[in-house]
Amino acid sequence: MYIAYEFKTIAMDFNRSKNALNQELEQVLGILNELLPRYSKLINKDAIKPAELKELGEIEHFLIEVNSKIREIKSQLDQHLFGHSLDLYYKYKEEAKNGDLLAQSKLERLHNFFNETLKGKEAINWN
Repeated sequence: MYIAYEFKTIAMDFNRSKNALNQELEQVLGILNELLPRYSKLINKDAIKPAELKELGEIEHFLIEVNSKIREIKSQLDQHLFGHSLDLYYKYKEEAKNGDLLAQSKLERLHNFFNETLKGKEAINWN
């Protein structure tokens, strides 16, 4: 009974976190959808006034900061997801050595995932 309650609490917390994160991401996208057209208009303008030049610089500086934060978020996600997969890989490898056929199947799928990831250079950041 306690385990079911704990699982329900975790699931509710996850749903609350998921909903909050989705709202925040939608808000960020909304702001970017307002800023990017203005940035494009200013950057492509032939004759730019000093006030517009200042605004352009501020927008550009802000977009560079946002881009950096988005890269950091993506890097953290990639590292955590890859790290978790790697932990599972070694767990399944041990179980497969002991004759567990299900673990062998999961190990092969993870092995294929890692091979594809390495070929596509998608999940590993060597820096």
